[in-house]
Amino acid sequence: MSALFTGRYRELLLDLLRLPSVNPLETGPADPPSRLPELLERYAAAAAETGFRTVRLAAPPADCLDRPGVPATVRAAARDPRFLSGQPSLLLRLGPERARADTVMFNVHLDTVAGHTPPVCDGTRFTGRGAVDAKGPAVALLAGLAAAAAHPSVGRDVTVVVQAVAGEEGGALGTYGTRPLMEAGHHGRLNVFCEPTGLRALPRATAAMTARITVAGEDAVDDHPDAGHNATVLLGFLAQHLAARLDGAVPGARVCVAGLHTGHTHNRVHGTGTLLLNLSYRTTADGDRLKTAVTRQLADGLERFAELFGAGREFARTARDAARVTRLRWDKQGLPALDNRDPWAEALLTRAGARPPADDPGFTCDAVWAAGLTDAFTVVLGPGDLAANRAHAPGEFVDLADLEDFASVVRRLVTSFADGARPAVARAGRPATGPR
Repeated sequence: MSALFTGRYRELLLDLLRLPSVNPLETGPADPPSRLPELLERYAAAAAETGFRTVRLAAPPADCLDRPGVPATVRAAARDPRFLSGQPSLLLRLGPERARADTVMFNVHLDTVAGHTPPVCDGTRFTGRGAVDAKGPAVALLAGLAAAAAHPSVGRDVTVVVQAVAGEEGGALGTYGTRPLMEAGHHGRLNVFCEPTGLRALPRATAAMTARITVAGEDAVDDHPDAGHNATVLLGFLAQHLAARLDGAVPGARVCVAGLHTGHTHNRVHGTGTLLLNLSYRTTADGDRLKTAVTRQLADGLERFAELFGAGREFARTARDAARVTRLRWDKQGLPALDNRDPWAEALLTRAGARPPADDPGFTCDAVWAAGLTDAFTVVLGPGDLAANRAHAPGEFVDLADLEDFASVVRRLVTSFADGARPAVARAGRPATGPR
C-alpha cells in the first residue's frame, strides 16, 4: 500500500513546527510570541481539503474558568483578557452531526511547552518543539483521516469529529480547551486522544494535583543569619522529607518534586520561598489519599525540622517559627482520572493495529475529561514515546516511520468503525457489548 504521510503532510508538519505555539503558562524570555490562532487556521485549511468543515474556531468562553478544578495559575493568567483570546480551540467535523453511537472523535493539542526552535527534517526524522507532542501526531491524524475518507460510509453513515485544542500544556490540563468541548457534547462512541504512546492503546489516563508550599518569613543580612527565617534551608529539608515519605505512599501514584525557589543573592538569608509538588494518581480515591498524605507528611516534616535545628544558633528562629510561616495550598486538585473498559472497542483497536496497553499505568493528559462518560469508550493513542522522543526537552523529535504507522492505524480504525456494527452505548458505567 502506498504511503499515507506524503510530501503534502511533511510540508504541513514543517509549517506547523515553524509556527511557535508555546502555552502562555510556559513561555520563557527566549520564546517568541505564540501564533496558535494562525496555526489552527492552517490546520483547518488542510483538513478542509479532505472535506472537514470548521464547526468552531474561537477562544473558550470566559465562564469555563469558573469551574471546580481550574488551576490557580490559569485563573491568574486569565486576568489578562489576551490570555484566552490567544488560546482558541478548533472543532472540525466530517459529515453531519449524528448520534454519538455513529460518531468517532479525535482530540489533539497544538500548544507546546517552552523551548521553541526552528524545525529540522533529515528525510526520516523531524526535530523541533512539538514534533512528537503533539504536532506530529496531529498531522499524521489528518493523513490517516484523508485515507479513511475514501471509504463510502465515512462521512455518510458515520461522522468524524476532530478537536484541535489549546490549553493542554503548562499545567492547564485542558480546563479551557478540551473540557468545554467535551461538556458541550462534542464526543463520540469512540474517542481517541492523540498522545505519544508507542501506538499502545491506553484506556486510562492519570490526573494530577499541584501542591504549593510557601514560606513567608523575614529576611536577614548575611552577618546575622540567625535573625531571619531561612526559607532555603527549611524548604530544602521539606523537599527531601516529602520526597522520601510520599514515594510509594499511594500505590500507582507518582510524585514529582518540582521547582524550589527562594532567591538569587548570596549575601542574605531569604525569608520567603516556594516549593512545588506535582502528584499524579490513577483514581479519584487515590487522589484523596495522596492529598491527605501530603498534608500529614508536611506537618511531620515541620516537626522534625524543629527538632533537628531548634538547638542550633543560625536556624533556631526558623525552627521555632517553621509551622507558623509555612503554608500549603493547592494550585490544582480534584481532577478526574480515566480508566474505562469496553471489549468491543478494544477488539476494534486491535484490528486497527494498535498495540495492547499491557500494565502501562498511563500518564496525565486531556483524556481525563472523558472520565465518567457512560455512552463512550476513550483511548489514548499515538506515535512515539514521551521519554524516548524527548518531549518537553531539547532535541524533541519524531520519526517519519512512526507517523506513517499512526496514520495507517487511524485509517484502519475509522474504516473498521464504519464497517462494523456498533453496539448499544454503555449504561451506568458498564461496558457496552456487541459484535466484534
